[in-house]
Amino acid sequence: MSETSQPSPASSANTQRENPWYNLIFNIAAPILLLTKGADWLPFLTPQLVLIIALLFPIGYFIYDLQTRKKVNGISILGFISVLLTGGIGLLKLSPMVFALKETALPLLIGIAVVASLKTKNPMIKMFLYNPSVMDVPKVDAQLDSPEKRSAFDRVIRNCTLIFASSFLVSAVVNFFVTRMVVTTDPRGGAEAEAAFNAEIGTQTWVTWIVMTILTLPLMIASMWYLFKGIKEVTGLGMDDVLVDAKKPAPKAAE
Repeated sequence: MSETSQPSPASSANTQRENPWYNLIFNIAAPILLLTKGADWLPFLTPQLVLIIALLFPIGYFIYDLQTRKKVNGISILGFISVLLTGGIGLLKLSPMVFALKETALPLLIGIAVVASLKTKNPMIKMFLYNPSVMDVPKVDAQLDSPEKRSAFDRVIRNCTLIFASSFLVSAVVNFFVTRMVVTTDPRGGAEAEAAFNAEIGTQTWVTWIVMTILTLPLMIASMWYLFKGIKEVTGLGMDDVLVDAKKPAPKAAE
């Protein structure tokens, strides 16, 4: 994945925060309910139309969020593409294996991109964890006042990135096996098969969300813990010193 441009720290301070409830409702809850219950709630619609309606929720949210917050990144774009591919797979009535491979590809690409970004000037870990909306980046950078400290901090960023990227690789494996177990109906078997395929996609969505949260959340917490631990060792700044108060504007980093 090509490197994506990130908003400047100054613009991040003025960017409206995303509403997590809207994210949950439009990207997870609404599509799951429509895919699993659409055949019962909307019997006058074909399974393909139900699939389209279900996917309009995350598509509409992506467009709304982009217009509201004026902020987009490579991860949200990949998620948007994934939704479009799900619609394409359903409408073209492709096999469950194709859907499983698509579900595996997204987190795998993200994990690879996170690791590959270490070769760039702006590793992606700075977008996820080490960014002005989460911590006081200028304060940390001000303490990196020697080549030795800078080198030590670069090692912290590298190791933190590897831990964080491993969560996406775990997600890829989980996605494949859960999808293969849940999505088994070939949609080419007629209207009933298409409805069953939709319901299985809905089930796969919430099952993988729960399983991935259980398996990957510890890795993400570990990467955050390692980052704070590294900052403490290199700069002497503790967690309370670098965390940004959510009630205050994020600090501006030096250009």
